[in-house]
Amino acid sequence: MKIKNYLLALCLGLFITLGLISSATHAQQNSQKPNVLFLFADDQRADALGINGNPYIQTPTIDQLGREGSRFSNAYVMGGVHGAICMSSRAMLFSGKNLYKVTDKLSGEHTMTMSFAAAGYRTFGTGKWHNEKEAFEASFQEAKNVYLGGMADHYDLPLRDYGADGKLGEPTRKGFSTEQFAQAAIDFIKDHGQRNTDQPFFCYVAFTAPHDPYSPEANYINHYPDGTLPLPGNYMPYHPFEFDHLTVRDENLTGWPRKPEVIQMILSDYYALVTHLDTQIAKILNTLKETGQYDNTIIVYAADNGLAAGSHGLLGKQSLYEHSSKVPLIIKGPGVPQDQELDAFAYIHDLYPTLAELAGIPDPSDIDGVSLVPVITGEQDGVRDALFTSYRGTVRAVRNKKYKLIRYPERDYTQLFDLDADPLEINNLAENTEYQSKKSEMFELMEKWQNSFQDTVKLTADKIKPMKYDPDTLVRKPDQWQPEYTLKRYFEVNKK
Repeated sequence: MKIKNYLLALCLGLFITLGLISSATHAQQNSQKPNVLFLFADDQRADALGINGNPYIQTPTIDQLGREGSRFSNAYVMGGVHGAICMSSRAMLFSGKNLYKVTDKLSGEHTMTMSFAAAGYRTFGTGKWHNEKEAFEASFQEAKNVYLGGMADHYDLPLRDYGADGKLGEPTRKGFSTEQFAQAAIDFIKDHGQRNTDQPFFCYVAFTAPHDPYSPEANYINHYPDGTLPLPGNYMPYHPFEFDHLTVRDENLTGWPRKPEVIQMILSDYYALVTHLDTQIAKILNTLKETGQYDNTIIVYAADNGLAAGSHGLLGKQSLYEHSSKVPLIIKGPGVPQDQELDAFAYIHDLYPTLAELAGIPDPSDIDGVSLVPVITGEQDGVRDALFTSYRGTVRAVRNKKYKLIRYPERDYTQLFDLDADPLEINNLAENTEYQSKKSEMFELMEKWQNSFQDTVKLTADKIKPMKYDPDTLVRKPDQWQPEYTLKRYFEVNKK
């Protein structure tokens, strides 16, 4: 009996000891700061994801990421100061500042990854960097396969690595862009896992897809056969009026009128670029899992801006319609509820303070972005009641939960949309007598936001330009980055 009691006491003691060890280990794991993996797509519409309600596109990896985390259905880029919206978008993302503070420049700014490095993070960057080279070198401790620039041929991208001096070296060409960026991230994650260190990492992966050229990786050409994808619900052969420059580079990628069959071809290639991107993201996430780092990593999936791709008779992102200014945004990781869709208004530059709070590093100072963590955790419904966007000096827009006003100062023209009833922005209510008070209310809201940003553009220009234009006079030609595939397919010429 004494032996039995002794054995029971010994077992109980061992059980308690193991429990204490387990609790201590668990506490140690919980005390470790989470890693950050930031996946950034280029020119991806918010609705070009299965989880965002698109039944035609195949994005199983990103969809699963959305189910494991929280996704924002009203995330936007604030706008741009010229046709390359991504320069402004990326400057806002990394500085945490609004468009009117940072425009499209990052040199001299304290960036998001600088804050993480100061908090002890190992920072790594790969992919597209469309701001100053010096700003990249100041923002990342390590780098591989970095592309300095905007538009480029996916098949023939000049990529740079850090040299021993911590500077980006001379470019070399290695293969299809999406795969090269993914492999650089995979190599970094594997290396970090092998170090068996408590130091967390911040890994930034900026893809050039699905930005044009509309040239999918060879195995994904015809993944979506031509003619099998429906036209956008707001497809138009022409934009109904002239504003800004209707021949800004994106708009030259097909002619006028926008032929339905050509828009379907564009969508086939565009969706194929996204699906291929999804497969490469799967490889990155699998590497996190294989190295035991997945559960302690905050993963962000977002894009720099949207794209028209045939909506409203446009192809590019140089407008303030929803399809061009709204972006996908998914956040997954420790402290983030699963399978949660949030309709709170978010800007791309909110991500800097949001990630800082989720990671438990000091709050960044002198920024305009607002942490979305109270929204993610359910403490608040939102961080702002309305949202303002702008493009150059030619277009301004403001929206609240239901209505959106777009103003074209140079044309003295206004659009008012009821986004609940008309999410595709087709039915302009601005001249409807029943909506004049709402129109005035939205104008007041726009002026309030202009004042807050010190936006000095007059909502009615001194000189009014005509709205009518002759599409037959618009001239297009291929740019230097179009590969053989797109020259044959969209310009009917062979590359010399």
